[in-house]
Amino acid sequence: MTFTDRILDFYASLEINEKLPEGIEILNPYKNKEVMAACTAFYKKYYNDTKGRIMILGINPGRFGAGVTGIPFTDPVKLEKECNIKNSFEKRGELSSEFVYRLISQMGGPDHFYRHFYLGAVSPLGFVKDGKNYNYYDSRALTHTLKSFITKSLVEQIGFGIKFKRAYVLGQGKNYEYLKMLNLDLKLFDELIPLPHPRWVMQYRRKQLSEILDKTIKTLIT
Repeated sequence: MTFTDRILDFYASLEINEKLPEGIEILNPYKNKEVMAACTAFYKKYYNDTKGRIMILGINPGRFGAGVTGIPFTDPVKLEKECNIKNSFEKRGELSSEFVYRLISQMGGPDHFYRHFYLGAVSPLGFVKDGKNYNYYDSRALTHTLKSFITKSLVEQIGFGIKFKRAYVLGQGKNYEYLKMLNLDLKLFDELIPLPHPRWVMQYRRKQLSEILDKTIKTLIT
């Protein structure tokens, strides 16, 4: 099986069977045929081989990026303009996607970047509460409920064809801390390297964007 085959099978089978805390809803775009069509086009374009990749893990899909397209850190605008994959999703941009595609551009463009890196998430399904994005770590009850789902998902994502036991983590706070704690028990990775989360950079450190991009690139290519 190719990297593409494994990814598409993974997304098509994603399911959370545990009952979530009251008021929290699952964001699962992969139930949508158009999303799976977009994922198929994207992953066949960039991952249709058996080469290994380096893993970069985000938090979980948001409502305007992967929650729409199914592709981590790729909003409908970037999917069409940067990846040349036409789609009929509402063309609304996402801050995280803007950062990631600036990074990708400076690292040689999508063809080169995706040949070496796989962008995934600690929780490949997202969450919504009161109409807003909700992260897997935003409540202790949700984190506890999702532990087996997250563990299984991480193991499966590594199985796509991750060639290094080193992973990069987008989010130097709770995302990194949780994954580090989980890794102490599971020993999935030999090394976890934290990176600034794209949304945090774009929302709170935009004046330092060029400097953070340069530092992130140096960390990824070291």
